[in-house]
Amino acid sequence: MSTAHHTPAAETPADAQPVKVRSSEIAIGVIIGRISEFFDFFVFGIASVVVFPQVFFPFADAMTGTLYSFIVFSFAFISRPIGSLIFRVIHERYGRGTKLTIALFMLGTATAGIAFLPGYAELGNASIVLLALFRIAQGIALGGSWDGLPSLLALNAPQNKRGWYAMIPQLGAPIGFIIASALFVYLISALSTEDFVSWGWRYPFYVAFSINVVTLFARLRLVMTPEFTQLLKTRELEPSPLRELVRTQGDNIALGAFAPLASYALFHLVTVFPLSWALLFTKQSLTDFLLVQIIGAALAIPCMIISGKVADKIGRRNTLMIGAVMIGVYSGWTPVLLSGSTMGGYMFILLGFALLGFSHAQAAGAVNSSFSARYRYSGAVLTSDLGWLTGAAFAPLIALMLATKFGVGYVGLYLLSGAAATLLALRINRSLEERRDDESIT
Repeated sequence: MSTAHHTPAAETPADAQPVKVRSSEIAIGVIIGRISEFFDFFVFGIASVVVFPQVFFPFADAMTGTLYSFIVFSFAFISRPIGSLIFRVIHERYGRGTKLTIALFMLGTATAGIAFLPGYAELGNASIVLLALFRIAQGIALGGSWDGLPSLLALNAPQNKRGWYAMIPQLGAPIGFIIASALFVYLISALSTEDFVSWGWRYPFYVAFSINVVTLFARLRLVMTPEFTQLLKTRELEPSPLRELVRTQGDNIALGAFAPLASYALFHLVTVFPLSWALLFTKQSLTDFLLVQIIGAALAIPCMIISGKVADKIGRRNTLMIGAVMIGVYSGWTPVLLSGSTMGGYMFILLGFALLGFSHAQAAGAVNSSFSARYRYSGAVLTSDLGWLTGAAFAPLIALMLATKFGVGYVGLYLLSGAAATLLALRINRSLEERRDDESIT
């Protein structure tokens, strides 16, 4: 286990004392936070397919109800940047601990609110409005829950293991998906359809609330210790002035938002979208399909580990480019796999998760490393918010609309456009860095 690497003495505040915090301690806090975040994320995503069309949109046919659910699903991504802006003010005035407490309390309250929310049969349109408001609140809270630990983990990583440590936070995605999907599989199998639609679907949201409470105390225990507080300060992981950030780091922000588009688009095309496709247009068993997705998510984990090792050999940017190329090739097989047999659909899921693991492992670190220390904290937040908004917020909605109106081949084209955007953003980023290097020499 490696200890923290410190900034040079000239960059360290005069009153700072040497700080020793193991990277493994930071990694634990990061993984706990990410698992909680993605568990909430997938509980809502799965419910958007298997529950919400019946409970909140019973007046529409199954297809239209699912589209309505996906619109509500996108609200969290739209409100997330707003949450980041609101909570940066709280951070500046009251500190990181207060910000994190309010954000996670808000997230837990919104999640519990969904669990107790009556359906359309009881409240009519008011139930839809409340569902949307709770979803918006989830997004605002997620925007405020950024604690700087992923950036701290990246900065503390040994020089020859940056790719490995960039991979660690991303493990929360497949683990969160496995837990959420397994819970739904159990409830769907154990309950009658009537009981599941009536009250069984609410239990994952209760569990999400409980996980948020545990996460709050676990993350506060790390973030609020004197050692972590000092280390965050010495690493300059504090909000930077917004206008200055946009003015001086605008190109990095834009490129950072577009660089992971291939990964973020694929993210929903192997999780939420295929579940809706299977439920609406095939006769496949819902539990069997979820079990295949669970296997796929488990397969993503070793692919992430491989990605971390490859990135340390050839660089994070090159690894992300290789992932984008493979996703581009994979997109061409989308119509064959989705329009074919049940086994073809399962292969679409398994291959997609493997590619997702390899590419998503480096999605956050390839361009964020371009930010100087002064802008790393705020730059990482903003690029993450914008990346999820542009690449993932509307992916299930767009994919389902394209598949039903024009055919699944257009879903492949949509995924291909994300791969092309990633390759272009990474190429431009490299050109900018080469130009800056030339300017610094001259």
